[in-house]
Amino acid sequence: MDLKLDGAGLSPFRNFSRAEWAALRADTPQPLKTDEIQRLQGFNDRLSTPEIEEIYLPLSRLLSIYVGATQKLFRQMQKFLGPEQNGKMPYIIGVAGSVAVGKSTTARVLQALLARWPNTPKVALVTTDGFLLPNAILEREGLMGRKGFPESYDLPALLHFLTDIKAGRRPVRAPVYSHFDYDVTPNLTVEVDQPDILIVEGLNVLQTSRPPKDGKGIPFVSDFFDFKVYIDADETILERWYVERFMRLRETAFRDPKAYFHRYSSLTAAEADATARAIWRSINLLNLQENILPTRQRADLILRKGGDHEVEAVSLRKL
Repeated sequence: MDLKLDGAGLSPFRNFSRAEWAALRADTPQPLKTDEIQRLQGFNDRLSTPEIEEIYLPLSRLLSIYVGATQKLFRQMQKFLGPEQNGKMPYIIGVAGSVAVGKSTTARVLQALLARWPNTPKVALVTTDGFLLPNAILEREGLMGRKGFPESYDLPALLHFLTDIKAGRRPVRAPVYSHFDYDVTPNLTVEVDQPDILIVEGLNVLQTSRPPKDGKGIPFVSDFFDFKVYIDADETILERWYVERFMRLRETAFRDPKAYFHRYSSLTAAEADATARAIWRSINLLNLQENILPTRQRADLILRKGGDHEVEAVSLRKL
C-alpha cells in the first residue's frame, strides 16, 4: 500500500512497518488472557497474542495519550465556560472498513484494552448496523439490494444518538441489529450511559458528501469522532475472506430453519461459492469502491492487513 501523494514529503501520514509500530508498545502490559482473546475474535477473523502485543497495545497506548489530552482540555474548557458546562464528554472513536475486513474484532479489542487504562474505565461499543432502516422500509423503497450503502441507514437517528452522547446526556439508547434475522430487532435497544470512551464501528462512518453551498448542511457522522480508524486490505483478499465466511455460515448459522439466509444452507459447495462471489461483487465490492474506500484518507490511523488477517503496516496521521 502506498499512501504517499504526488511529490516527496506531501503525505499527511507517517508510515510504520509492523516491527516499527510494535516497538511503540514500550512497557505497556498485556492484560488479556488467552481465553479472552479467543472471545474477542470475530467469526471468520484471526486474533493472536502477537497481534495484541505488536499492533493493539501500541494503539491503545496512543489512544490513551489522545484521550488524556482531550480530558485535560475539557476540564480547562469547563473552567473557561463556567459551571453550566456538562460534567463529562465522552471521547468517540470511529472504526471503518469493508465488509469482512475485521472491524468488529478491532473494535472489541480496543474496548477491552482501553478499559484497562486508569483514565478510561468505562468504554462502550456501538455498531451502526442497529441504525439500518428496517427491512420493511428497505423493501418498500427498493433498497434491499443496497443494504449497507449510505442510503440504507436512518441517518437522523444516528446523528441524534451521537449528539446526545457528545452532550453528555444520560442514558442514551441505540437500536440493536440481528444478523440471524438480517434485520433491526423491534423494541430492543442497548443503553449507553456516559462512557469515558465510545467506539462506533460501521461501514460508512467516515463518509462525507459535498459541502452545501449555503453552509447549512447537516453534520456528518464523523464530525462527532475524536479519532478515526480505517481497517484496510486488498479487494482480492477481502473477497476471499467474505467467501470463506459465507461458506462457514452455510455450515452453521444458515442451517437453522429460522435464519434469514437458511435457503443458502442447501446449496452445494460450488453453488455456495458462486453465490457468495456474486453477492460480494454486486453489493459489497460496489459499496467498498463507491463509498467506503474513498474515506480511507480521512482516517487518523490506517491498519493495513495481509492475507493471513494480520496487520502488516500502520499509517498514522501527522499532527
